[in-house]
Amino acid sequence: MLHKLSLMTLFIGSLAAGAAQADSAGIAERKDLTLALGNQLAAATLTACHAQNRSAVVAVVDRSGHLVALQRDDNVGPHNTLAAQRKAFTALSTKTATSELAKRAQSDPSSANLNTLDELLLLGGGVPVLVDGQVIGALGVAGAGGSSIDEGCANSSIEQLIQSDE
Repeated sequence: MLHKLSLMTLFIGSLAAGAAQADSAGIAERKDLTLALGNQLAAATLTACHAQNRSAVVAVVDRSGHLVALQRDDNVGPHNTLAAQRKAFTALSTKTATSELAKRAQSDPSSANLNTLDELLLLGGGVPVLVDGQVIGALGVAGAGGSSIDEGCANSSIEQLIQSDE
């Protein structure tokens, strides 16, 4: 009887250990873009634009595409706020700088129909934020005077604030 009880205890213990391993194996570890980092990125992006005597709007989204931070300089056209958000969302969802995506859409017929998705904006100024190979969010910049300037401001702030092992 004692032998059966010991075997039963051992069996139940091994099931519990197996269940714990199964649970932990299903939990993803990942880095996330925080509100504090989103605000820092937005401020650094505007500072980079100001260094070029440019005004802009910057939108920061997290890995889920939710708006985390938005900052807008004075006297920037109201359409730029939505453009910045859509650029950030596009860069996040495609894991690609929007300038690269725009080039692809022009040269690759199978990519051209990305223009038909209302949520995407294939115009430079959207940049994914990568940490250790993971996209944790994205920046979208609009109104600084052109796609390359918008993207340059975003890249400058990412280079300044994000430490990655890539």
